[in-house]
Amino acid sequence: MISTDKTEEKIVLVAVRTPDLSENQIKEHLDELAFLAETAGAIPVKRFTQNLSMPDSRTYVGSGKLDEIKDYLIMHEEVSSVIFDDELSPSQLRNLENTLKIRLLDRTNLILDIFASRARTAYAKTQVELAQYQYLLPRLTRMWTHLERQRGGIGMRGPGEKEIETDRRIIRDKISKLKDDLEKIDRQMITQRKNRGKLTRVAIVGYTNVGKSTLMNVLSKSELFAENKLFATLDVTVRKVVIENLPFLVTDTVGFIRKLPHHLIESFKSTLDEVREADILLHVVDISHPSFEQQIETVNKTLLEIDNRAKRTILVFNKIDAFSYIPKEEDDLTPATKENLTLEDLKKTWMAQTQPAVFISAKKKTNFEELKNILYNEVLEFKNINKL
Repeated sequence: MISTDKTEEKIVLVAVRTPDLSENQIKEHLDELAFLAETAGAIPVKRFTQNLSMPDSRTYVGSGKLDEIKDYLIMHEEVSSVIFDDELSPSQLRNLENTLKIRLLDRTNLILDIFASRARTAYAKTQVELAQYQYLLPRLTRMWTHLERQRGGIGMRGPGEKEIETDRRIIRDKISKLKDDLEKIDRQMITQRKNRGKLTRVAIVGYTNVGKSTLMNVLSKSELFAENKLFATLDVTVRKVVIENLPFLVTDTVGFIRKLPHHLIESFKSTLDEVREADILLHVVDISHPSFEQQIETVNKTLLEIDNRAKRTILVFNKIDAFSYIPKEEDDLTPATKENLTLEDLKKTWMAQTQPAVFISAKKKTNFEELKNILYNEVLEFKNINKL
């Protein structure tokens, strides 16, 4: 697994725009990929996009675009890596590496790398390590050929099938052991959840970097780590909160993201169990983000993958202090977009009308009393229904 170091390196981003994506959407996808790269300590210096019906099965992009990328890399030797906005197959990685002769990462590899740097507890480290090995196993041959080219020389023309098979067996053994370790920890965490008693459980969910940890800090009056980076925290934190003598538990969970690697969903099972076993969800949304509606959709889709049971959900539109809109010209007859809507307009949309919703700034504690009142009423109603 490629690890990011502390020195910032210059990288190039590559994405394919399929017919279902608009120009704005592909730009936002690349913006997010750039943010991921910056979180990992890299500096994006160039972006390449190509319109295709689907990514090329051999090289992700077409031959013409690949030549364009190669020419750019020859002219800019300071670039150390190329990052692709999708998970690449082992054959795509091999073909791309043979052509570009540079270190390659795909979106999954990058996210796993960030998770590895963010893991603090032994449990989180074990979860990430399992996901890394599961990602690495089918790509082992490429890793060997990469080493072969790096070292070169007599006796280094390739490790041979025997060594590759030996490494595959070692990695499978590691995966098996890590799964056993996680099962033991999972059982301990199930016992811990049972020991919390009958208190109502509220889980804070949402896209990464929407302010979940900041909201948790304000609700529980604690000082959890929070910063303006993706996946600032990986470990589950549970706090007891009391509003008007009504106690309940609040859990901060790992942020979701577009194309969240399935290896992570699998290895973070116990973390996600906190969401499965929650009675109420606080779905935090960054109202200032241009694609907040797509982020809501991504989170809802991931929640369905985790647990298809409907749960009480409070939509918490956060960061109203950073929200801005563009007023329409009086003679502009085109339909209004969300950029032309005021905060008051957004409060009247379907999102805020079909379920409990509140517009806040967790950072500045704006409308925080309204959030507490809604949360109090939802917890109280849940407790009363479950008494029947």
